[in-house]
Amino acid sequence: MSVFDIFAKLDREKTAKAAQPIEWLVVGLGNPGAKYEGTRHNAGFRALEGYCSRTGQKIDKIKYKALIGEGMLGGARVLFMKPQTFMNLSGEAVRDAAAFYNIPPERVIVLSDDISLDVGALRVRAKGSAGGQNGLKNIIQHLGTDEFPRVKIGVGQKPHPEYDLADWVLSRFTADEQQAIDKACADAVDAAACIISKGCPAAAQEFNGKRVK
Repeated sequence: MSVFDIFAKLDREKTAKAAQPIEWLVVGLGNPGAKYEGTRHNAGFRALEGYCSRTGQKIDKIKYKALIGEGMLGGARVLFMKPQTFMNLSGEAVRDAAAFYNIPPERVIVLSDDISLDVGALRVRAKGSAGGQNGLKNIIQHLGTDEFPRVKIGVGQKPHPEYDLADWVLSRFTADEQQAIDKACADAVDAAACIISKGCPAAAQEFNGKRVK
């Protein structure tokens, strides 16, 4: 095969992929702006940003009140999304994109922080309540259902009961926590890929509780 044939083949593959419809939404939750970068509440953003860094995926177009990018994950064509509303209005972007692409809730995967899990732990769920996470709560409100998959990324519990919850989720990870949260964020996107290719039960079995060794 000549070099021209190779490039022609790559062009055909690229065109074929681009022609595939968007089948899934993969949404990372966080608050926009430099003020919130690296905070516990931005674990969903961090997961997608890490994925972009590793793979070259772009999430840089503005639409649906979000930064978006089309790509392949788990063998399907997906729309990656980082809502640019604040956390408690995340559902607006998810609702609009899901409606445009006619994507049902069971194909909307949300990556979010979870204060009930230790830093670095994951929990895959096919459905369920918001558990006090305001972004999930707003998505449930706008989709009209809690039956959408989510990958919860552990960010640790408050150090003591009197600690203000808002202050805690807007705090940054300690130096000792960085390796664990980076690994969990990478695993979170892998878990989303597993949900797409194998389903939630398989992803939960493989990733729930996963920690840095």
